[in-house]
Amino acid sequence: MLFDGPSIEVVDNAGQNRFELWLNGDLVGILGYFDYAEPGQIRRPGRRVVSLMHTVITEDFGHRGLAGELAKGALDYARRYGWQVRPVCTYVQRFLAEHPDYREALMGAEIPRAV
Repeated sequence: MLFDGPSIEVVDNAGQNRFELWLNGDLVGILGYFDYAEPGQIRRPGRRVVSLMHTVITEDFGHRGLAGELAKGALDYARRYGWQVRPVCTYVQRFLAEHPDYREALMGAEIPRAV
């Protein structure tokens, strides 16, 4: 019998404004987001800017690299759909600093520094 390893899936749960990380069918992490617009700015169709707010992995699954999988999945989703992201979450900020290949998904040209 062959073992394929863990099944990891990142999905956009738009109804809850969050990305979800599913591991072997169990929800183990979330990354909350909301649509962002500058004051007085009118949101244009087809151009979405989202603020990535906070990454949470359940305690039993911490320290296994799953937060990185969740951040990567969310950024891949944003890239695929042409979204621009505004990383408020310090984990996402650190992830972006270590993975500059996601720079084109950022709302601004510079990767914010994590505190």
